Amino acid sequence: MSSTHVIRTPDQRLRIFVSSTLQELAPERQATRTAIERLHLAPVMFELGARPHPPRELYRAYLEQSDVFLGLYWERYGWTAPDEEVSGLEDEYNLCPAQLPRLLYIKSPAENREPGLTKLLNRIRDDDRAAYKYFETAKELARLVEADLATLLAERFEQSQALLTVGVPGEADRVIEPARLPVPLTDLIGRAADVDGIGQMFESGARLVTLTGPGGIGKSRLAIAAAEAATPGFADGAVFVDLTAVHDGDRVPNTIAQALGVRDTGDAPVMDNLVTALNQRRILLVLDNFEQVLPAAPVLTALLAAAPGVSMLVTSRVLLRVNGEHSFEVGPLAEDSSVNLFVERAHAVKPDFELTSENAGIVARVCSAVDGMPLAIELAAARIRVLSPADLLERLDRRLSVLVGGSRDMPERQQTLRRTIEWSTQLLDEDQRQLLTRLGVFEGGFTLDAAEFVGLDGDPDAAAGGGDVLTDLSALVDSSLVHQHEGDGRPRFSMQAIVREYARERLWDAGDLQRVRDAHARYFLALGDRVETQLKGGKQRESMQRLGEERDNLRAAERYLLGTRDWDRAAHLAFSLYLYWWVSGLLGEVRTWMDEALDSGEQLPDHTWAIAIYFTRTIMFWKDPDGSVAADLTEAAELFNSTNDPEGEALTRISLALSLLAGGKRDTERAEEVMQTSMRLFRENGSVWGESMALVILGRVALLQKKLHKALKRFEKSLALTKSAGDAVGERIASYHLGWAQLLLGEVEDARRDFALSVTVSTSIGHVEGLAYGLEGMVAVAALAGNADRAGRLAGAARALRERSGLHNGPMFTFHQAFLDQLVAAGKGEQLDAAIAAGRQLTVEQAVAEALAAAQPAQADQPAQPAQGSTL
Repeated sequence: MSSTHVIRTPDQRLRIFVSSTLQELAPERQATRTAIERLHLAPVMFELGARPHPPRELYRAYLEQSDVFLGLYWERYGWTAPDEEVSGLEDEYNLCPAQLPRLLYIKSPAENREPGLTKLLNRIRDDDRAAYKYFETAKELARLVEADLATLLAERFEQSQALLTVGVPGEADRVIEPARLPVPLTDLIGRAADVDGIGQMFESGARLVTLTGPGGIGKSRLAIAAAEAATPGFADGAVFVDLTAVHDGDRVPNTIAQALGVRDTGDAPVMDNLVTALNQRRILLVLDNFEQVLPAAPVLTALLAAAPGVSMLVTSRVLLRVNGEHSFEVGPLAEDSSVNLFVERAHAVKPDFELTSENAGIVARVCSAVDGMPLAIELAAARIRVLSPADLLERLDRRLSVLVGGSRDMPERQQTLRRTIEWSTQLLDEDQRQLLTRLGVFEGGFTLDAAEFVGLDGDPDAAAGGGDVLTDLSALVDSSLVHQHEGDGRPRFSMQAIVREYARERLWDAGDLQRVRDAHARYFLALGDRVETQLKGGKQRESMQRLGEERDNLRAAERYLLGTRDWDRAAHLAFSLYLYWWVSGLLGEVRTWMDEALDSGEQLPDHTWAIAIYFTRTIMFWKDPDGSVAADLTEAAELFNSTNDPEGEALTRISLALSLLAGGKRDTERAEEVMQTSMRLFRENGSVWGESMALVILGRVALLQKKLHKALKRFEKSLALTKSAGDAVGERIASYHLGWAQLLLGEVEDARRDFALSVTVSTSIGHVEGLAYGLEGMVAVAALAGNADRAGRLAGAARALRERSGLHNGPMFTFHQAFLDQLVAAGKGEQLDAAIAAGRQLTVEQAVAEALAAAQPAQADQPAQPAQGSTL
């Protein structure tokens, strides 16, 4: 028997591990299974025929592969195996991975509850990770489970979408949400008066407040605290826009858009999308590190003028010098606050460090020597592990008096901080200093394997060991020059902006910047090649998450390749990650990259030219009035063919067929021919993902030709292929189209099921576009039933989602408006309008709950009760 136990369920389904005793809760277990499967999730259960206590390694393996822990408890504690101290029921709870959401349901009354279970439930009540509810009947339990899992799906959608857009966990408020403010790892010290002062500026009517001060003074940390305090005054909350990795003012609108969840599809100016997304919102934008994109200051004033409910809190080393700006200078910490900060940071590296009457004066002098600069204090405090306060002061005084790091025309405190960084590096050995400078090429953080590759100049043989880099990186973390964070199952590291600037300056001075940036680009080119296939199969979700974490590094690699006019590798990196750019709403940015290559005036190799044309034309397929888009895509497909890239040709033919189906003159015959070739190419190359996509487009052709049964068969085959491959994006697309075919054939219940699957899968992977389509499918189902309230609420939610996400091509792929028109013709126009207005205000959680409730035939004609908050 294999030691690895694998759950045999379709990939990408959320797996719900159900823990309970068996016989006493048999009806409840069946009700729970039904509720889970109704939401198209996968129950993980040891059924009645199983052994009463499965071996620990089995349910440990199943727990590790599950996404949610669901516990059912009544009176029995369960069997305790020989040589075990607790029952299998309690052991399952104990082995539940810490990151799994825990939904617990306790049956009452329970007059004969065993003492062991009572003790376990008392412990569960004290566990902050668990949410528990009481129930009496199996029917009530099913309702609770279904509602809670629908809520969890919506929250997972927010978290997934935030990861793809900004890398920060999301929080539901309106239909498409800004990312919540980052959660600092440490307390804010000595800034309470500053927080109050900034809040008063907004209360008095200021809409643009700029926090100024030198790097390392604590502007970012203060801005987060001030925004958090001011958030109750903004109905739509606050969004954090990190500009650390942005060095081109033209990219500021795109960065704001991504933080807001607005897609840069490239088929409309992103500023237009931003105005649409913001013009009815009351929201605070926090823009961090604006000094490096000062030419973009007019973008901020334009948004403020167009969206009266928007206010902005900006951090910058210098003022923006625009109309309406209110400045707030961030000064150094007072002595007592400086000492408190030093002690807190010292405790992090030396827990037994205490401030005493003997060392208090010395610590105060250390803080004074670095001018009360928070970052400088942190760097100095990190040395307390190996230096006494007196030794630290002596070395600090001696080094700061002779070091002259940074330009002499910098503000005095800026020079102080540069000298403090230089002093910190002087305490490192040469290998550690060299690694620090090389790590300066990363944007937005990095993993250990990326640090090893770049730290060793991309030498695969040297990187295979990587022991020296690990040791040196640990020393940099200990010195507070690099910070470590927990990523998605792997540690990530980052550097403060001013430390990264220092590292790059040293790299430039040594003449190594170009070489190290090339190693950085090679690492991410290799990453793109590794995940290209994974993006289309069973590892799709984790690959999307990994790329979301590396978004800024991918951009930096692309900018380096474009800057060196390395058009071939730039096109290669873009094309290998096509699916990621699309799902995460970044195709517009890729288009600008490829436009740069096309506008270079250089003769591009055929394959590179084909990629560039593909990216610049495919996003325009749905509006091609003169046929030029189809002509260019035809030429690109031919060039992919001549350069022996059948998958590139097949993918381009999909966009070509879509362009032929758009507009008033649809050429379905040619589209069918184009797609038959595309499907053949995908099949010949073993691309299940490609074949399933080709079948969807062929199904659309059949729909337009009124061949409904033919379309149905194509969509069904596509759905089967995507499920077998674990392709969640493809499954979302196929199930959505299958729903329309079923609906047009009069199979309403089957359509309801397929649209629900589309909603469920979209929420599980954070796919905004897919959720909008799924909601629109449910609109048609509700409208057919004559339910104007539900149809309107779902239509309003979908419209708001599209507006706030920058999605423009909806009419090309959905048919729900005709069903709404039927309601209007039936005299329900006013009722529908009111419901649409209400739907625009639904949270993601409520919209998903409404759609999934609509998926239940018994409730199809009754309005869903929106989920009342999170159970987690």
